[in-house]
Amino acid sequence: MSDKTVPFHLPVNVEQIQNLLPHRYPFLLVDRVIELVPDKSVVALKNVTINEPFFQGHFPGHPVMPGVLIVEAMAQTAGLLTQISSRLKGDTGSPLFYLAKVDNARFSAIVSPGDQLRMEVSLKRLLRSMGLFEARALVDGKEVASCELMCAARSDK
Repeated sequence: MSDKTVPFHLPVNVEQIQNLLPHRYPFLLVDRVIELVPDKSVVALKNVTINEPFFQGHFPGHPVMPGVLIVEAMAQTAGLLTQISSRLKGDTGSPLFYLAKVDNARFSAIVSPGDQLRMEVSLKRLLRSMGLFEARALVDGKEVASCELMCAARSDK
């Protein structure tokens, strides 16, 4: 594809991510998209720092990134796959998707300040207004979490 037809170039930076997702600090949990196969898969990064507000209470003296926020980071990455794929086709963007279901969530290691979380998300199936994704998070090449995510398009009812 030529530069004129591709609205995104890798890496996709945080300013571009903010144009694609409604999340903002402290809840935007994706810093950069580094790989993308439209309508198939995406790889994104989250730099975990001691400045994250959740570390004040989780846990004092032993900071651990909450598993629910790792799942949220993977869900936001899935949202980026949907949004970027849609815009690459010339659409103005897909509707806002909400996390509807998390299955088979597993956490196998602690994520701490100084870690770089790598989220790898693949689209398994897209049915009407629902997407089913397979997601995993890694630190230094080691899987720290995985799950299946179901996201549903916002209904304006």
